[in-house]
Amino acid sequence: MLKVIFKFAIAATLMIYTNILFAEQSLTRLSDPKPAPDFTLLDMDGEKHQLSDYKGSPVIINFWATWCPPCRAEMPSMERAWNKIKDQGIAMLAINVGEDEDTIFRFLGDYPANFTILLDQSGIISEQWPLKGLPTTFIVSHDGKIVYQAIGGREWDDKKLLDLIRQLQVKK
Repeated sequence: MLKVIFKFAIAATLMIYTNILFAEQSLTRLSDPKPAPDFTLLDMDGEKHQLSDYKGSPVIINFWATWCPPCRAEMPSMERAWNKIKDQGIAMLAINVGEDEDTIFRFLGDYPANFTILLDQSGIISEQWPLKGLPTTFIVSHDGKIVYQAIGGREWDDKKLLDLIRQLQVKK
């Protein structure tokens, strides 16, 4: 577990400098979308969430930690984005990597979040995803495939980003 946290701490530090030098509001489209690894994790209220339960809707999946400066910086924009998309059939899941509920609860006192926060205290789920550090965000299409990724922080309420995600919705 410490190995996973250490790996992410180094990558997060590098991302701080990358984000300062190359601030960009884009998502990287994957040329060969792969099925998203399914998971079952508990939220802050102890309720189970399984990724496959969200099939049929686009899902924003953000891997983060309270000690990660870019994660802290992007959290308010995630809340603003959630307020824009919550009634549009798009899910937002923020998976905390390796921390306990008390640490996350204290963090949420400073950075309120009304979207779903999931707990990956062991880091097992995070290891199944192609993370390059924290924060890393994946956009999963309505059919369960990872189609976009964002390595490093973003302003998630940016119209351009949200429009890309909205385009993944099933047309009725």
